[in-house]
Amino acid sequence: MFRSSLRKCPSKANCLIRSLDKSSPTVTPFLLSNGAIFQCHYNTSRSGRHDYSRRLETDQEGDVYNERRQPNPELQAYQISRDVGNAMKNRQPIVALETTIYTHGFPYPDNVDLALGLEKIVRDNGAVPATIGVLDGKIRVGMTETQLTRLASCAGYPETMKVSRRDIPYIIGMGMSGRKLNGGTTVSGTMVIAEKFGIKVFGTGGLGGVHRGAQDSMDISADLTELGRTSVAVISSGCKSFLDLPRTLEYLETQGVTVVTFADGRLGEIDIPSFYTRDSGIKSPLVVRSAREAAFMIYASRMACREGNGNGISFANPIPAEFSIPKVEIDAAINQAVQEAADQGFHGHANTPFILSRIKALTEGKSIPANRALIQSNVRMAAKVAVELHQITRNKYIPDANTRSGERAIVRRVKTEGNQAPPENNTVSGIDKVESDNMEAHASPELDYDVPKADIVVFGSLAMDLSCDPGITSTTEPIMKTSNPAIISQTVGGVGHNVALAAQLASSRENVRLCSFVGSDIAGNTLLDALEKEGLDTNGILTVTGQRTAQYIAINDGSKDLVLASADMSIISSASPKPWWILDNTKTAKWAVVDANWSAPEMNNLLANLKGVTNFSGISVAFEPVSVQKSASLFSKSPSTQPLPLFPEPWIDIATPNRDELSAMYQAAKDNTFFESDTWWKLIDSFGIPSSGARDRFVQITNASLTDAGIPTQAIHLLPYIPTILTKLGADGVLLTSILSPDDPRLRDPDHAPFVLSRTSTNSTILGGVYMRLFPAVEEVNDIVSVNGAGDTFLGVLIAGLSRGLKVDHHLIDVAQKGAIMTLRSRDAVSPDLGELERDLDEGLA
Repeated sequence: MFRSSLRKCPSKANCLIRSLDKSSPTVTPFLLSNGAIFQCHYNTSRSGRHDYSRRLETDQEGDVYNERRQPNPELQAYQISRDVGNAMKNRQPIVALETTIYTHGFPYPDNVDLALGLEKIVRDNGAVPATIGVLDGKIRVGMTETQLTRLASCAGYPETMKVSRRDIPYIIGMGMSGRKLNGGTTVSGTMVIAEKFGIKVFGTGGLGGVHRGAQDSMDISADLTELGRTSVAVISSGCKSFLDLPRTLEYLETQGVTVVTFADGRLGEIDIPSFYTRDSGIKSPLVVRSAREAAFMIYASRMACREGNGNGISFANPIPAEFSIPKVEIDAAINQAVQEAADQGFHGHANTPFILSRIKALTEGKSIPANRALIQSNVRMAAKVAVELHQITRNKYIPDANTRSGERAIVRRVKTEGNQAPPENNTVSGIDKVESDNMEAHASPELDYDVPKADIVVFGSLAMDLSCDPGITSTTEPIMKTSNPAIISQTVGGVGHNVALAAQLASSRENVRLCSFVGSDIAGNTLLDALEKEGLDTNGILTVTGQRTAQYIAINDGSKDLVLASADMSIISSASPKPWWILDNTKTAKWAVVDANWSAPEMNNLLANLKGVTNFSGISVAFEPVSVQKSASLFSKSPSTQPLPLFPEPWIDIATPNRDELSAMYQAAKDNTFFESDTWWKLIDSFGIPSSGARDRFVQITNASLTDAGIPTQAIHLLPYIPTILTKLGADGVLLTSILSPDDPRLRDPDHAPFVLSRTSTNSTILGGVYMRLFPAVEEVNDIVSVNGAGDTFLGVLIAGLSRGLKVDHHLIDVAQKGAIMTLRSRDAVSPDLGELERDLDEGLA
């Protein structure tokens, strides 16, 4: 059995795996509960220790990279610039800009001047530019001048890609695998990325369209289908002049895309522009006369469409009159260029660059200043539209009160102090305020009055719990298929709510915000009222029309044992937290808590936005596993999830599973190959766990029962992904397993020496060793009223202490255990007496 469970260790070294005592009658320390053993496949030094150290360096552009590690598949696929990230946090208007005009349009270095000039135009008109492109295999949302110059310098090289929607998986995948490709995003590719990060306005030169002869070649630009499924407004000068404009308009109509032209001071019927010329001979289907009208169209479009069913709007902005090439002249040049392309066999991606180069020659260079002028004009208009849209949402434009129930509006509860009313235009019926058309919180308007800062933000479930106990005259067992007399009690529930309430009660100094969703129904209104009575910050609660508030109904027998339960948690499991909502609620937070009630892809997205992509605030993140089944979702793998990054840049800083949840997390990670990456192995090896006597150390620190159950081993497996794990063990107490930094004082404190499991022997600047300590239960509890909420309370009290500056040590863990015991003795999911712990937390700061 031993030989079959040991997978590979080519070095044959005296590593921690081969140090297992094969003669031991019990399960050895690194032989896991399912029979698997740590594998090792790294070269070792003569001493038998693996020679690995991980040192972080910073390149000239400020990106962190690892000097000695191999290409890491866990690297992030996206990078948001600091300017764009701050604009998202501060709710500033943002304009997306594409990059194929630099990589496949204008030559270097002219393209650099154009790129910097367009960004300046956006800023001069009150918005923030988000130039989107692919550099070093990573999608950039916003770039520094150095990054823009590097990407622009790739123009003309055959390996520089044009990145449309279809190319995104390839170029990201290659980047994650180590092939760092560069590319400019097309209109289609830019729209995909812009929508992902909540950017609603995009300025560009011209659209792709239906090519001439498409009835035979089927050459139709992906820009058109993207407009039919992606909720981004594109401001261009129409489709390029050499395309089949009538068929392009027919195709856009089939895709359900609104096509509208800016009047630009003209009256009467107005032609849709045709790139180089203001007049195409084809009347525009619709006309707007200002940026403000365009912004209201965008706002209305997002209100009218359900999430996932939105489409874009194509705004055609005519080229400035002084640069417009007469229609007769440009048509002649285009017809000749198109014919030459056909004769010489140019098609697909090669077709457009060839035709544009020929138009330049045939117009004796007139097309170049015209092209530059129209791009600048479009970007200027895009910035104006973005600013107007920002003002509309800031001013909380309220649609007609008779909004149909099928329209998904987001409503935020407006909380006032005493009798003070919020500004006049902030309320609907004095209570609720429409924020957005769907669950995209980034579309919500800002409050014009101050929203309290949040020290702790909890992203998790909020539910109405109904408990049905037999009535006084009823039998002890419910009778099926008939009505039963009962005593029905309502309480506010949900793991997220419980954690938030526990943190709020334990520390009145910390403002705790719960971020969740409720429906626009009786249960939702009841929950909002209850939350305000509890004193929780409700600014992160979004009300979604057309959805049901989460509810849990338990039917108990006379002994209050559960007979039957039903849960409706679809509002949480189907929710899609967006970057704007996440960032808006965490601006001032020191800690965020994420519970596992989210679907696996959305939990992954939530963690990525908290720590992986847009984290400039240094927020720390705690994970509450919720249940055995849901805890495993953290380590699921699917095409829609990003790989969890490892220490020293993990998405999760601390987790609090119970023993069963720890086992489920370990098993899911193992089944989904999280323990097989090179980086994971190098980290495990660099922990410096002794090569002999490991089981004895585990037994010494914990006990034989926990060791044989694999608890210490499972925790160590997960440490590279979660550097601090507090395993709740009931009557056995709490097991702390944590990575130590090289400067951690516990490494040099003799009182902590018995709990330092290992010390890193290399000169690592980030890793000092591993700390493991079993904290016994603070009290034996024989008078348990209910176990519901005890684990949630433990985490809530723990985070309250951490937010106040306490460390994860004996004192804080004991206080958190006291809180859990108080809840065990309470009928409530969270003991209302947790305020008694505030003095204990204060003592930890002394």
